[in-house]
Amino acid sequence: MQVSPVPRSTKSQKPLSPSAAKLRLLKKLRCTLRFEKKAWATGAHLVAGVDEVGRGSLFGPVVAAAVILDPAYRIRGLRDSKLLLPERREILAQRIRQHAIAYAVAAVDSARIDQINIYHASRQAMREAVANLAPAADYLLIDALRIDCQLPQQPIIHGDARSASIAAASIIAKVERDRLVREWDPVFPVYRLASNKGYGTPHHTAALRQHGPSPLHRQSFAPVWNAPIPQEALAFMLEETEKEEDLGKIEEVLREEIAAEASDQFADEETA
Repeated sequence: MQVSPVPRSTKSQKPLSPSAAKLRLLKKLRCTLRFEKKAWATGAHLVAGVDEVGRGSLFGPVVAAAVILDPAYRIRGLRDSKLLLPERREILAQRIRQHAIAYAVAAVDSARIDQINIYHASRQAMREAVANLAPAADYLLIDALRIDCQLPQQPIIHGDARSASIAAASIIAKVERDRLVREWDPVFPVYRLASNKGYGTPHHTAALRQHGPSPLHRQSFAPVWNAPIPQEALAFMLEETEKEEDLGKIEEVLREEIAAEASDQFADEETA
């Protein structure tokens, strides 16, 4: 006798939040070695992925990393650091450090960010990370940007979700920056930096209004200095802040989706 599968409850389709929509888009992208293979085909041997984190943060440095993966060793699970839970990022960062041909990290502090703006600070951090690689890279894959460097380079939109090397750099940079910001949490406890990593959460912005900024806050960012009319130079900053504020929501949605997938798999096994 054939047993009919247990019908699942159908929930009304709610419109996706911006965080969920962004997560769905990024999850559809495949993180592969396709770009690395094209670079190798041109004669390059040491292809570095380059990425930065912290552009939209209100506090602390912007951090960049450059990673040259070993073509002979596959690190499973590489993807955009925003799609990984913190504990998974830590595990992958350790594997990258152990098995990559080379990796390097560079940071540009908040004072320098205020001097040259976040866009140029991000490019500076990337350039310094590349310069610190040993052995040196002979080709660069960069997330969305070009940097002032004589090496051949390819900017890739959503590169951290499409290129394994850029994803590896994204993970290394994210883990390093989170560590740096957490170290300042006991010094400036009112901002709860350990949980928000310096981004403009409701509590963080409320603490800024109540207590004012710390010396390590980015004074040129509108939420910090509360400019009534944003300057033209801040337009890029504000856009990035809106994007990065979604990180906590994305992580929450990601955890919910993982739990839902596990529940569905259990239900399938029960009805099989």
